[in-house]
Amino acid sequence: MNGKERIRNAFRNAEADGRSALVMFATSGFPTVDSTVPILKAITNAGADVIELGIPFSDPLAEGPTIQKSSYAALEAGTTPETCLDAIREARAAGVEEPILPMGYYNPILAFGLQEYCRSVADAGADGLIVPDLPTPEAGPLHEACERYGIALVPLLALTSTDESIASACELASGFIYCVSVLGVTGARTTVNERVKDLVSRVRKHTDLPVAVGFGISTADHVAEVSEFADGAVIGSALVNAVADGEPSRAAERAGAYVSSVLPGTHRKVVAE
Repeated sequence: MNGKERIRNAFRNAEADGRSALVMFATSGFPTVDSTVPILKAITNAGADVIELGIPFSDPLAEGPTIQKSSYAALEAGTTPETCLDAIREARAAGVEEPILPMGYYNPILAFGLQEYCRSVADAGADGLIVPDLPTPEAGPLHEACERYGIALVPLLALTSTDESIASACELASGFIYCVSVLGVTGARTTVNERVKDLVSRVRKHTDLPVAVGFGISTADHVAEVSEFADGAVIGSALVNAVADGEPSRAAERAGAYVSSVLPGTHRKVVAE
């Protein structure tokens, strides 16, 4: 099974269970390099359907202060793209079967080499890439490399995306579509932006891929709200906050507990006929 199919199956399996998929973001190398694999095991054991594994970068322009801080700490601890790939290999060897998508910025990928990076990602056992600073008109070469190695390239679409840009992004997309619910950077918020429901509706006109919503989602109620109109909910900063809130030795325990706390929100309400 290639990476794209593993991602689609994760969303299909969640749908068959009457719920949305839960996509969880964790920063590789945070709070320590050795804690990454235990955290990935803990969040999938608790019910996460898909993992978005953040590759620390010195200029994470789409990230709010929480993930910026975790990226800085991970870099200071010696985290590199290579150690992130090693963590994916170790997670697979430890029995993590859920889709894993490295989320990283384009400069390090370009420096690594597009073909070599995609080959290494696939060889490590990952299933796709999320590259938040790569606009669709410039995504052709990376898309070709992803296709060659059977991994997905997941685009991010914003509230301000035009129908033309949505159509172009969907044409190159595989795995799922990531809709950004806020105008701004990542970070936990108190409410989910109502406008994202319209964005999801517009996206569905151009693709049959699953559509997930992220940025600003932090509670089971947020997840429940998103689950009414999207195929998945993405949580990042709130999980990173949970990981950071205590002794590093118990980070995986806190991560699993947090996922368990939001998982009930994925179950869709049954409407009586």
